Amino acid sequence: QVQLVESGGGSVQAGGSLRLSCVASGYPYLSACMAWFRQAPGKEREKVATIYTGGGSSWYADAVQGRFAISHSNARNTLYLQMNFLKPEDTATYYCAASARGGNCLLPDFAHWGQGTQVTVSS
Repeated sequence: QVQLVESGGGSVQAGGSLRLSCVASGYPYLSACMAWFRQAPGKEREKVATIYTGGGSSWYADAVQGRFAISHSNARNTLYLQMNFLKPEDTATYYCAASARGGNCLLPDFAHWGQGTQVTVSS
């Protein structure tokens, strides 16, 4: 059974940094698409960043491009999201997700989700 467990959320002032982690257990694919999503109160869940763990290629939403960095460690089975220059509009619950099967991020099917970690940025 696949489990994704996020950590690293918290409260920070605008301009600060946080690093989110997502430990995956029971996930059988070394090369697959993983992602971070976020959902703010009253808003739809949005995709923040993706990474192909087989080659490291990544994608970012325009809102976080240049401020966030997604990475992955196969040795630690851990997905990371380094968030710098945080803004109040980054306040949300952040979720990690993993695709249902191996493969790149061209048409991912995110079948596995973590429980979320809260990020609050104050002005």
